[in-house]
Amino acid sequence: TYWLLAATLVPTVFGAWFGVATGLVSSLRGGLGLVVFLGGAFAFMYAIEKTKNSATGVAVLLGFTFFMGLMLSRLVSMVLGFSNGTQLIMTAFGGTAGVFFVMASLATVIKRDLSGMGKFLFVGAMVLLVGSVINIFIGSTAGMMAISVAAIAIFSAYMLYDLKQIVDGGETNYISATLRLYLDLFNVFQSLLMLLGIAGGERD
Repeated sequence: TYWLLAATLVPTVFGAWFGVATGLVSSLRGGLGLVVFLGGAFAFMYAIEKTKNSATGVAVLLGFTFFMGLMLSRLVSMVLGFSNGTQLIMTAFGGTAGVFFVMASLATVIKRDLSGMGKFLFVGAMVLLVGSVINIFIGSTAGMMAISVAAIAIFSAYMLYDLKQIVDGGETNYISATLRLYLDLFNVFQSLLMLLGIAGGERD
């Protein structure tokens, strides 16, 4: 699972680079960008679910991570517009890696069953999604910061939950396990980068 998780980062980086280089995603603004993102993401996740017991599932998963990198490119491009953009991206990457390390350590230490967290985290994620959709149309910077902070907290907790499920044998399919961890990492990184961009971005 962890090797496959590491492998998913390659298409993500390539997708983000491709998106920044071509400006493909930058043209998808507001509601259109949201529709493309949600439509593409759910289509890929449906395909992954259908192919998770075969080698095809790995290819679909890697295709999904390229798509997610592509969708991330708009934010990456915005952050790279700051004079300290590269530093912010590396900080977000380091912060995400730190969160993963802490949660992985906790997952092996905590003996308590965390399966009850699932329903609360799901509700939190849905509230977050609704808030994000509303904020796309409102365009509030303060709202975006609040959503980013909440997303970091929720998906860090989700990371602990998913890692604990893997450790305890609650999730035995390596493709499904990788997908869940990837989404946790992606959301933490994206939210952290957004927060850093808003709070720490410097113009020349």
